[in-house]
Parts: sequence; C-alpha cells; structure tokens
Amino acid sequence: MATANTIKKREEIASEYKWQLEDIYANEKLWEEDFSLIKKLTEELERLKGTMSGSAEALLKVLQLSDELGRKTEKIYVYARMRRDENNASSRYQALFDRAEGLSIQVGSATAFIVPEILLISEPDLKMFMEQNQDLAIYRHLIQEIVRQKEHILSPEGEKLLAMTADLSIASGNIFTMLNNADIKFPVIKDESGHEVELTKGRYSGFMESSDRRVRQDAFEGLYDSYGKLINTLGASLSSSVKKDIFYARVRKYNSAREASLDQDNVPAEVYDRLIESVHQHLEYMYRYMTIRKKILKVDELHFYDIYTPLIPEYKMEIPYAKAKETVLEALKPLGADYIARLQEGFGNGWIDVYENEGKTSGAYSWGTYDTNPYVLLNYDNKLDDMFTLAHEMGHSLHSWYSNHTQPFVYSQYSIFVAEVASTVNESLLIDYLLNNSQDKQEKIYIINHYLEQFRGTVYRQTMFAEFEKIIHAHAEKGEALTPEFLKQSYRELNGQYYGPDIVLDEEIELEWARIPHFYSAFYVYKYATGFSTATALKEQILNEGQPAVDRYLNFLKSGSSDYPINLLKNAGVDLLTPEPVSNALQYFGKLLDELEKMLS
Repeated sequence: MATANTIKKREEIASEYKWQLEDIYANEKLWEEDFSLIKKLTEELERLKGTMSGSAEALLKVLQLSDELGRKTEKIYVYARMRRDENNASSRYQALFDRAEGLSIQVGSATAFIVPEILLISEPDLKMFMEQNQDLAIYRHLIQEIVRQKEHILSPEGEKLLAMTADLSIASGNIFTMLNNADIKFPVIKDESGHEVELTKGRYSGFMESSDRRVRQDAFEGLYDSYGKLINTLGASLSSSVKKDIFYARVRKYNSAREASLDQDNVPAEVYDRLIESVHQHLEYMYRYMTIRKKILKVDELHFYDIYTPLIPEYKMEIPYAKAKETVLEALKPLGADYIARLQEGFGNGWIDVYENEGKTSGAYSWGTYDTNPYVLLNYDNKLDDMFTLAHEMGHSLHSWYSNHTQPFVYSQYSIFVAEVASTVNESLLIDYLLNNSQDKQEKIYIINHYLEQFRGTVYRQTMFAEFEKIIHAHAEKGEALTPEFLKQSYRELNGQYYGPDIVLDEEIELEWARIPHFYSAFYVYKYATGFSTATALKEQILNEGQPAVDRYLNFLKSGSSDYPINLLKNAGVDLLTPEPVSNALQYFGKLLDELEKMLS
C-alpha cells in the first residue's frame, strides 16, 4: 500500500490519468505480427535494389514500399519505447524495446540504397518519370531535396557502409550517458533542515532553487567537484564526439561540421551567426536581470548558485491537474475553436500519462505515430512549471496532429528546426493570460520571474551553448586538440561575456560543459533559441492581428516537412533571414524586465 511519501506503483494510478497505448496495438500479438511483417517487407525492399532507374513505376514501387516500411517500423518502435517508459524496471518491455531498436537499425541499413540510387537517375529521366506517373507527384519535394544534396551523397555502397557505422557514431554519447547517469557519484550534503541528503542530478535543481544560500552553494560545489574528478574522461568523450561530427562532414564533402548539420534543414549559416550577433547586441538585458537578482537577493556577490532561486521564495503556486487543463484551455482560446476542440480531445481521450509512478521515465515529452493519436508523458506535481509543461507538450502534440491529418506520411514529421515553435507559442500565450488575469502583485512577480527564467535558459543560455559548439568545432577542424584546459577556458570566457559584470565567475562554472548532453547532438541547441524567438513573434501576431495570423499559424502546423523550415516560418509570418525576430524577442525580454522593476520598486 502506497503512503503519501512513497511513489505509487503503476497499477495504483487511476486509468483516467494513463495514456491509452492500446490505440496503437490492442495487444502484443498484433505488435508481433507487425514485427514479422517488417522483416518480410525489408527483404522485399532489398530485392528491389538496382531497379529504380528502370521506369516510373519501379521508382514509385520502391518509394511506396519504403513509406509502408517506415510507418510500420515507427509503430512498433514507439509502442515498445513508450511501454518501457511506463516502467523502466520491466524486463519484458526492455526486451521489447531492444528488439524494436535492433530491427529499426536493420531497416535503416536496408533503405540506405534509395537516396544514392535516385541520384543515379538523370534529372531529365526523373522529370520524365514525374510526367509519366502522376502518383509520383507526392514525392516531388522529397526528390528535389535529394537532388539538392547530391554532391554530399555517397554511392549505394558508401551509404550502406555509413549506415553500418550507426552504432560506432553514438559510442561517445553512450559513454557520456553511462558516466553521467550511472557511474558518477555525488556527495552527501545537508538540506535546509540540517538533514544529510545524498546529492543527485534530480535533486540538484531543487537545491539550486532553495531559499537557503548555504544549501545552494553546497549543492553547486558538490556537483561540480564530482564532474571535476572525471574531467579528463569527459573531455576525451566530448572531443571524440566532435571528431565524429567532423569525420561525417568531411566524408560528405562539407566545409565544416556546422555546415553539414545546418544543411539538413537547408538553413544558411547566417541564421546561426545572426542569432549569436543579435544576442550579443542585447546582452545588456541579461546584465540588468543579474543586477536585479543581486539587489533582490541582497547579496554582496552574485554567484552562479544564486541565479536559479526564485526572487520571491515564500510564494508558492499549487495548481492541481484539473485546474491546469482548465487554465490552458482558456489561455489558448486565441488559437480558435478548432484548435481548442483538438486540445479537449487530447485531454479527454487518453493522450496523456499524467503522474509519476515507480520506474517511470522522468521529465516530459510528446510522441506518437502517424497512424495514431499523439501522446504526452508527464510527471505532474501540481507546480507552475508542470502547467507550463502541459501547455508545452500539448503544443507539440497538436502540431503532430495537424501535420499527420494533413500531410502524407513522407512529409508528416516536421523538422527539428521548427519543433519548438508550437510548444513555445502555447507557453507564451499562457504567460500572457496569467499576467492579464492575476490581481495579486506577488503572483505577477512570481510569474514574470518564471518566464524570464525560461527566456534566459532558452534564448541566452542556449545561444551561449551554440557559440561554444561553434568555437570547439572550429578549433578541432584546424587540427588543434580539445584539451580539458581549452574547453574550460573557452566556457569560462563565454559565461563572463553572457552574464556580465555583476556575477562572480565561480571556478566550478568552467566545468558545466562536462554535464550537458546536448553537446553530443552537435548544432542542435541553437534551434531552441530560434524557436523561442519565432514563437514570441507569432504570439504577438496572433494577439494583435487575430484571425489572419491564426490562419497563417494553423497552416504552418499543417505543413509538416512539405517545404524547407525557413520557408514554412516565413509563410507563417516570421522571416529568420532577417534579424528582427530574435531582436524583437529580446526586446520583449527587456519589456518584462521593465515591468518587474516597476513592481519591485
């Protein structure tokens, strides 16, 4: 029997708070049938190798079979992973997921011939095939995208060889994951009540928000002391990951790893560079925020262990799940009746796994398959953050719903470049709604502080991460070694630049790079900053223009990957080839700082 102080077992959670994965597979017998079918389809596809250039029908057959294979593989993989996420201690679902993952790698290897074979077909023949068979029209953008990247595609044998290196390519990331999640040991510290508590990564964020400065400092120093003891191994791990990025870029004939990464979305390097430049031009807002923190916290010196604690520590917002749903529905009404109807459908039809249970994967995400509803994993705990997480993840889910119901499978999965836009639009609308409907000064301060922290963490901090990635890859591409000393020095200098004169550059902060998993997915984090900036612009348009902006936004949600992400966002009303979206978002940050200072004066 669970008590108030224990985490419930899965079976103790009411069914209304669990997602309905039975909508993917009613039983595992059906999963096994698809698993077997995928093997047969894979063999059938491999027999078609070398036939694509023969006729329009032959090309279409391979593309359609590849789609069918992709849809089936997605279903078995997502189901197995989400079942495992319900309880990671379940050996049954560990095994199911291992099988799904292994089969997915086989499918990836089996389909590796498709792109290089398409490139062996001359462009006049491709055009002729399109004219001969109207069913190929659906693949026009896909084929154009393949041709665009022609110079970076290897021969069929070369592509298969690269596909076979998949396990090797993730080795440095896996080593980091094991060090970071299993092997690293943190010290015991004393909490606010003087009780000895083992420091964990999960508890660290709570300690950093503590109103007791001694607890924050002990947690900060304890955490980084543990990483410092592994710094040579962690430095070698990150260096290996960077070398991997450079290897794949050079094999594919790119000038740099950054160019290779951005080219996957057809994003010019100027977007990346302009983000960094725009943030540099508005660093005074970050400096002001640090000054406000120092003043409100009444500290002689502001340290990095002071930047996460709430400015009003005694204020607490308790938001039960039912209230969170009600508030999110009200906040998102500017998106129109159809969006709200879809949102209510998600709230009422088993899309969401709400509460923590023993063994459940931590954090939150939105996921699903083309042929089913999207799903959301939460670990809801009645906090303001949890309500924002609900709005955020449902933004992802509604983006997926609209895309899946409008686009064919081949274009249903939107680019990661735009993935954070819909989720952040929801959060931005929610913050506006809360501020406009709050009558309590303390509550308003608390909410503004919450949003400023999100902004700092998503725009300023992720841009700093992006600049760090640019620095270390450029250093390695010149043949220089990524020693722990170079990594620490580079990271320390960036923190000084981004946080300004009012913060003490604690020695520990130069080790922070050693614990950031995103650095093992290079040139990814800048998308958080561009996505947040884009969402801020779209939210302003929706509130100020009304229906025309809503229509543009819903069309964006429906577009999937049917065009390049820069074009999709431009059609929605935001041009990232100009500096305005990022600059305007940063000015909005400044506007919120003005409001905060006014209320605190």
